Amino acid sequence: MYVCMCHAVTEAQVKQQIADGADTPRRIAQGCKAGTDCGSCVRRIQALLGEHGARPCPTARLAARLGSAEPQTGLAEPVAA
Repeated sequence: MYVCMCHAVTEAQVKQQIADGADTPRRIAQGCKAGTDCGSCVRRIQALLGEHGARPCPTARLAARLGSAEPQTGLAEPVAA
């Protein structure tokens, strides 16, 4: 299943990034570009991180409670490779 439609990144690719040590949405973005365009996949990436034991940042937890898209801002900017 695709997680990031903008860059055609699959769930398996995100899980591989996590297995390789990525522990934040930004680190996943650096590895496979997921979450660097429209940002609509960031919540799914955060969920996958949570399923694999990574703790979401406090801002992400607060935004989820408030229904804010705040964690997505900034991630849509290009990530330096």
